[in-house]
Amino acid sequence: MRIVIFTDEPEKRGGWHGEQLAKAFAVHNVEAVFVSLQDCVIDLSAKKPTIQIPFFETLPKAAFVRGIAGGSLQQITTRLNVLHMLKMLGVSIYNDGKAIERTVDKAMTSFLLHKNGIASPKTWVCESRDFAHKIMAQHANLVIKPLFGSQGAGVRLVDKKRPLPMDKFVDGVFYLQSFIKAQHDYRVFVVNNRAVATMRRTGETWLHNVAQGAQCESCNEADVLAIALRAALVLEIAYCGVDVIRDEDGKLLVLEVNSIPAWRGLQSVSQVNIAQALADDFLSKIDAK
Repeated sequence: MRIVIFTDEPEKRGGWHGEQLAKAFAVHNVEAVFVSLQDCVIDLSAKKPTIQIPFFETLPKAAFVRGIAGGSLQQITTRLNVLHMLKMLGVSIYNDGKAIERTVDKAMTSFLLHKNGIASPKTWVCESRDFAHKIMAQHANLVIKPLFGSQGAGVRLVDKKRPLPMDKFVDGVFYLQSFIKAQHDYRVFVVNNRAVATMRRTGETWLHNVAQGAQCESCNEADVLAIALRAALVLEIAYCGVDVIRDEDGKLLVLEVNSIPAWRGLQSVSQVNIAQALADDFLSKIDAK
């Protein structure tokens, strides 16, 4: 069987993560073909609609989403539409478009966590610079994050000494969260509502992302796993990376949920083969259909 892995770097066969997945699928005699969503075509010219996928004469049984290339609003909408349409045409999508939409947008993730009673930092999202300044006047320590982004890129502290970035640097949307002071945070990798690997991340600064140089160590704290699993259930997601932090009073909060999580750092401190866990679960869902 051949399956497609959608990636934003098809020329590199998905990089390190793609290599790990290809090996994991090969254990099941499944060939992984790496394709960019931007190279797919929505074809509505014949009697029945279809999606043309490079290297496939017919639709594959399943598609694994490892990356979606950035682009304009129209381009991102089209790429997500491809995922939605493939699912409507009977292709198993892992993670599907709905799950990705819920988590790539930090505002929606925060809303769903808050609505379902899962502790997360106080958050405000607005387009008004004046309102953002009012929030800053009322709350001493805040963090601003890009609405779409990962691995700590573009995340910064804002206060009276560190002003808000210009609108163009945040695409006109201010996503503000209370700053949670902690010496470390956690990444829990969830597959099929099961925590398969967890690490504690300790950064040289207040940021604890591996991409920003944080040190990793394996951990297995029951309360951290529990809140991460609750977050994954709320977001109805097949697999994800849940970022959790413990404040100075010992309270746990969910920072983010990533629907296309990296796991290279986590794999370095985990005895579980994460790519194999993903491939096994992915294929079990195809068999169950």
